[in-house]
Amino acid sequence: MTKTTSLGKILVTGQDRTLYIFEADKNGKSTCSGACAKAWPPLLVTGTPKLGSGVDSKLITTTTRSNGAKQVSYKNHPLYLFAGDHKAGEMNGQGLTQFGAKWYVIDSAGKVVTTMPKASSSPSMSSSPSMSGSPKASSSAGY
Repeated sequence: MTKTTSLGKILVTGQDRTLYIFEADKNGKSTCSGACAKAWPPLLVTGTPKLGSGVDSKLITTTTRSNGAKQVSYKNHPLYLFAGDHKAGEMNGQGLTQFGAKWYVIDSAGKVVTTMPKASSSPSMSSSPSMSGSPKASSSAGY
């Protein structure tokens, strides 16, 4: 689904968790695996993704990861959560450079949002945040 934030109307999960794209992904395929996928869990589904309000059904697809799992994509961008977002609505991953490229939120039209959130909505993170307690992304909850 979508949520209106200081960055505009962006994609979030049904649990209000911010979704991100990885600039290193090319041609709709994920390049994030191993340690990357622990810090940035891919948004996985079984079956057809359930869409929430504000999402353009023509822009939702899935891509098959190297392990056979289905990852949700929006306008050919594989989607991820960020382990550094501990509560619903946080955008701590916005603009971070990790695993060789930048991470950004995506808007309801499928456009990558490169502006930064206001400080009050995204507490600053240290350069090497703890990744313990990473969110599980294998839910088939709505988006």
